[in-house]
Amino acid sequence: MHVVERFASWAVDTRNKSLPPAVLHHARRAVLDWHAALYPGAAAPPATLLEKALAEELDRGEARLALGRKATVRAAALINATAAHTAELDDIFRDGIYHPGAPTIAAAHALAFGSSRFLRALITGYEISTRIAAAMGRAHYKYWHNTGTIGCFGAAAAAAEALGLDARRFAHALATAATFSAGLQQAFRMDSMSKPLHAGRAAEAGVTAALAAREGVTGSLDVMEGEAGYGRAMGDNPDWGRAMASLGSEFHITRMTFKNHACCGHTFAAIDGALALQKKFGIKPSEIEEVELATYRAGLEVAHYESPATPAEARFSLKYVVATGLTHGSVRLAAFEPERIQHPATRDLMKKIRVRLDPELDAAFPAQRAARVAIRARGRREEHLQPTRIGDPDAPLSDAQLEEKYLELAAPVIGERIAREELRRLWNLEA
Repeated sequence: MHVVERFASWAVDTRNKSLPPAVLHHARRAVLDWHAALYPGAAAPPATLLEKALAEELDRGEARLALGRKATVRAAALINATAAHTAELDDIFRDGIYHPGAPTIAAAHALAFGSSRFLRALITGYEISTRIAAAMGRAHYKYWHNTGTIGCFGAAAAAAEALGLDARRFAHALATAATFSAGLQQAFRMDSMSKPLHAGRAAEAGVTAALAAREGVTGSLDVMEGEAGYGRAMGDNPDWGRAMASLGSEFHITRMTFKNHACCGHTFAAIDGALALQKKFGIKPSEIEEVELATYRAGLEVAHYESPATPAEARFSLKYVVATGLTHGSVRLAAFEPERIQHPATRDLMKKIRVRLDPELDAAFPAQRAARVAIRARGRREEHLQPTRIGDPDAPLSDAQLEEKYLELAAPVIGERIAREELRRLWNLEA
């Protein structure tokens, strides 16, 4: 069997089997976190601009946008996934350098939200796409943005499951999604709106592939492993057998990272380490003489802005997010307001930050996301190794912390009362 056929066979074979309670609970956590990321993004560009651009596909159809507006299935998938990735608050599969929730849940939401198929659809999308992401690995991440390139598989699998496709059509949906795969890292190496659009396009592509497969559109079943296929063209000839070895016995959705900061995930260990060291040191920002940050290569290459001028640049500036965390105590949405970006104390502290590559931490990436932080103040120097990020599976946010994150982000957009009512419903999706 070809790779896409093996994935499809697993999905269909397990369709009517009970899922472990822990898997269902983690799926509900993922949905709650997706909504937390969705609302602030839905009220901002590029999602608001997409609503104008796709006006002909709105106010009709069976799907819904975040704030309740009717939409066609493909438009809803595109706009909601874009919104969920905009504020940089969506979940991460650490081993795959990949944000599965934004495209995968958007696809499942567009086709099956409110039905008994919804949770299983998104779980299927997570399990298939995270394995593809892990297999493609670091070689793929050199040029490609995994949330766009891998997210189309999560969306296609979720959509195929939501539609109840048989194994043959399911495989063709994945095969077609493979050739829709896109998303370049260069698209967010300058200030632009392209990065969240990667998640949106992945969701739309996956939904399109599944809808087409339902009607009989076929794809190249050897597209993943073929001589000119996905693995060779966009990666380093990955081991597909290893990628599927734990399928069905281990559920990756139980190992998601849920973000505790509203910025690039590569900066989190440095933020967490700096805040921990500041607390241990008992120092004010004005007392800091120098900050040294050492981390893995991707953290330095992606979060590279030295003097950010816009919210998008600030979210990808290692120096800025660490400095604003030390100055203000957190790195949530307020950190990216224009006046905060230019805050004098933060800007002064940024000048005192030095960054470098740590070969040991780089060798451990992507399975481990760590940072070494040193702060010199009051005539002495303290060091701290942050071995993981708060929110990673080995340092997870609790259910209560996820609720707090959701209410903080959703209430300003939809109102406190509605947010609390929805929170109750999201914990009881099966009902």
